Amino acid sequence: MLNQTEVSEFILLGLTDSQGLQHFFFVSFLLLYLTSLLGNGAIVTMVIYEPRLHTPMYFFLGNLSCLDVFFSTVTVPKMLAGFLFGHQPISFGGCLAQLHFFHFLGSAEAVLLATMAYDRYVAICNPLRYALVMSPRTCLLLAVVSWSTGFAHAMMHSLMTSQLSFCGHNHIHHFFCDIKPLLNLACSSTSLNMTLLNVVTTSIVLGPFIFIVLSYLYIISFAFQKVRSQEGRWKPFSTCASHLTVVALLYVPVLFNYTPPSSGSSPERDVQLSLMYSAVTPALNPLIYTLRNQEVRSALKKMLGRKLFPGGK
Repeated sequence: MLNQTEVSEFILLGLTDSQGLQHFFFVSFLLLYLTSLLGNGAIVTMVIYEPRLHTPMYFFLGNLSCLDVFFSTVTVPKMLAGFLFGHQPISFGGCLAQLHFFHFLGSAEAVLLATMAYDRYVAICNPLRYALVMSPRTCLLLAVVSWSTGFAHAMMHSLMTSQLSFCGHNHIHHFFCDIKPLLNLACSSTSLNMTLLNVVTTSIVLGPFIFIVLSYLYIISFAFQKVRSQEGRWKPFSTCASHLTVVALLYVPVLFNYTPPSSGSSPERDVQLSLMYSAVTPALNPLIYTLRNQEVRSALKKMLGRKLFPGGK
């Protein structure tokens, strides 16, 4: 151990070394990133300035879009630089910062999606008390809990990873600093880190997911027991379709990537799954909510009309 040098920076190897694929990936992920920024930015703007969207559902949607903008920004710009300039160096501190914000925003989004499921449950199954239960104060508290849970979870991993010793190979087979690739490079024992990853992170993922499943089971039960007409039964599902699609896009790859056995997965599969929820899903979320939601479409047309034709009515 005396002859080994402490690592001060890492090299992100990215997705591929093929020049042709790098150019293709650069254009593809640049378009996805711009779509994420523009789409989610438009939703945040609409939620703030459009009075008809000042409801709990759209308050949480605005939070989701805000998270998606930051979430994709944590990893995609560095990945794009790798496509243009090759393997990307990143300092040890920068690596820890990227790890922290990735898990902070990702965990907060997982909890926020469970909060949105609760909002839909109250709106459909207890509509008369909806305004009382989902008061502005309650909505703000739920949003704060979502963001705070993500921050605490990420801080745990950042602190634990910062205590590890890295003294040899510094090439990370990934496009950003994630926990598992870093643990594979550590010289010191990572048993506690792996335990936290398998127990705490799995709980952060599975806990909200189970809550979402239970919420929708209650909604389904309510629809078939209380609603008599066929059209009335399908109406709740049409209002929840966008949320369910977003849940599937986030949770399916995350469950495969972070639930045990974490140590037995292949690096290539981890990279592919990470691409899905860090670059693709944030770009698809605003499209899903815009295409399937009449209120969002109307607000978007109204906002674009004011921008393009400021003198019109």
